[in-house]
Amino acid sequence: MTSDFPEFSAHLAALKAIAADIAAPGAADVDANSRFPRETVQALQKAKLLSAPVPRELGGAGYGMRQLAALCSTLAQACGSSAMVLAMHYIQVACIVRHALQSAFFRRYLQDLVRDQYVLASMTSENGTFGETRTSICAVEREDGHFKLDKDATTGSYCEHADGILVTCRRAPDAPGSDQVLVLVRKGDYKLTQTTSWDTLGMRGTCSPGFKLESAGPEEQIIPGSFADSSAQTMVPYSHILWSSLWWGIAADAVARAAEFVRASARKSPGTVPPTATRLAEVSTQLQAMRHNWLALAGEFDELNARPGGMQELLSIGWALKMNNLKINASESAPQIVHKALQITGILGYKNDTKFSLGRHYRDALSAALMISNDRIASKSASMLLVFKDN
Repeated sequence: MTSDFPEFSAHLAALKAIAADIAAPGAADVDANSRFPRETVQALQKAKLLSAPVPRELGGAGYGMRQLAALCSTLAQACGSSAMVLAMHYIQVACIVRHALQSAFFRRYLQDLVRDQYVLASMTSENGTFGETRTSICAVEREDGHFKLDKDATTGSYCEHADGILVTCRRAPDAPGSDQVLVLVRKGDYKLTQTTSWDTLGMRGTCSPGFKLESAGPEEQIIPGSFADSSAQTMVPYSHILWSSLWWGIAADAVARAAEFVRASARKSPGTVPPTATRLAEVSTQLQAMRHNWLALAGEFDELNARPGGMQELLSIGWALKMNNLKINASESAPQIVHKALQITGILGYKNDTKFSLGRHYRDALSAALMISNDRIASKSASMLLVFKDN
């Protein structure tokens, strides 16, 4: 993982320190008060970790999927909400890096991001589309080199705390709903009016209520090409792999707490194996399988992108099915693993005021199946499997 990125070890060490010293101690407060993990994000900015996906020639680290997933999974072991903010930021940066480098504006913007460590958010949902991100009602309007874009979004993750938002919309007022583009709207050029609350079971620190967006800016802030390609080649694989890695991180910390509980029990009765040790062995197997799944696909993604024509392969049915399968498997495995860890820790895991507490882990992990509904993904996979032949 580090041979092509000699600085990665230092970045990972810096993130581990942030996770241990800032994210973990603040996680309970972030969760209890449904507040943005500002201290953690500021530490990530100071460590220059928000520019990790930006190419080296523009000043970033140029990290691939394996490195980014390692960073997200490590932070998730301290605070799920903080890791989700980092993962979603990386997804937005990757969309610019992989689809807009031919634009002089976006090359300059990425250099500015490296210098100033901008936080990028996403706005893909919309009232009236019923959760389907690959269609839009709103449209970007262009005139005299500028654009105007208004959107009524059902959710806008940490948008109030971002320096810019990537927004999906129709290419033009007369374009069909599926003909979409991504538009970067920059802080100072948009107005957000909150329309719903964010009082949720888990992932409370992502601060994702609904918003009405009113924005305008130079036309060069529209990412070239089609969002259909950006989605298939970047947004979907980055989302499913990075999310899977952080869901694993949440589950891994739950198992670590369960392991500590079992070891404490063993110390009380030297020479005997606690009954809960068998449960720990079983859940460790499931945790290992979950990790190998996202690691393998992160590696395959990086290998694909290193090959000529690799970007085109990401448009294939076979790759789409792999991403769908990973997302469903990881989002179902994480809460199962946390549940088994809770069975090991018992009442001390059930209580919110012990070092074995697992309530936040459980609630955060339950969000996984809802982030792009598993039912919706399974339905799409079923349609693709009718015509797909695995060679």
